[in-house]
Amino acid sequence: MAYSTDHDVVLDFPILIGDIGGTNARFAIVVDSYAEPKEFPVVQTAEFPTVEDAIQSAILDQTHLIPRSAVLAVAGPVDGDEIDLTNSHWIVRPREMMANLGFSDVVVLNDFEAQALAVVALGEEHLEKIGGGNAETVGSRVVLGPGTGLGVAGLVHARRTWIPIPGEGGHVDLGPRTARDEQIFPHLERIGGRVSGEQVLCGRGLVNLYLAIVKADGKEPKLSTPAEITTAGLAGTDEAAVETLDLFVTYLGRLAGDLGLVFMSRGGVFLTGGIAQKIVPALKNGLFRAAFEDKAPHNALMAAMPVYVITHPMAALHGLAAYARTPARFGVETAGRRWRLR
Repeated sequence: MAYSTDHDVVLDFPILIGDIGGTNARFAIVVDSYAEPKEFPVVQTAEFPTVEDAIQSAILDQTHLIPRSAVLAVAGPVDGDEIDLTNSHWIVRPREMMANLGFSDVVVLNDFEAQALAVVALGEEHLEKIGGGNAETVGSRVVLGPGTGLGVAGLVHARRTWIPIPGEGGHVDLGPRTARDEQIFPHLERIGGRVSGEQVLCGRGLVNLYLAIVKADGKEPKLSTPAEITTAGLAGTDEAAVETLDLFVTYLGRLAGDLGLVFMSRGGVFLTGGIAQKIVPALKNGLFRAAFEDKAPHNALMAAMPVYVITHPMAALHGLAAYARTPARFGVETAGRRWRLR
């Protein structure tokens, strides 16, 4: 495989950029260094057998633009010539993309690397602050997002460069702390005998948590989808849904605070994705912030650390666009993650 480091990446325009998650895929084309990304309708991954079929049908067949390069962010670890998505049947095969779709250059990143890049690409108008003090301009940052799964990435500044740090932080352990937690956790679905953050802090995790609560209370569930639970929880029309949402933001606050400590995120902790955007009122009710700051002996440090909800619906695409225009601005390692014909 031909590869390069972040210092010598130059991508030929037009550039197809794509944020490929477990449920949805979002695409745009960057025509040159100055143009805003030309966005296309959101693609449902379940509606297409392969990512190549989706790009051809939903993007290339709908425009006269012919991308020469592609920068894709995928929901899963990037390792080798066949990249499996964690929560989707799609497999990204860059060599086949080049052969079938005509790209001469393909870069594949982790989806939350793109979210991390977006943190420095978006303006304040796309951020909703959830407490804390002022962010340090070049302070380290962390991004986490409950969605189909739970994505996590860091962003650090060194040598005048923003360096995204991908990982699988959504799979760290999540454990009980209170007496109520002790009642609920035995009923949570486990994988390999443990409860990870992603078992609770994502769409299916909301359902998992709701079902655990009603089981702990010896009741029958009345709701079955994440949308039903969040709607009822915000409206206060279902007691178990209200508790589900309260515990969801509490557990999210605990994990976000842990990650804030890991990265010493004086530049801010950023929540992204549709769930975070929908439950902003719950995130502002004080439970999230209390759990976030409850990190003795570092409570004062955490109280000063700002948290933001990213409200832009296409945040990752803007992060990818920023990288595609000026790769040298970011310390993105492309070794083993870039495929070229030349």
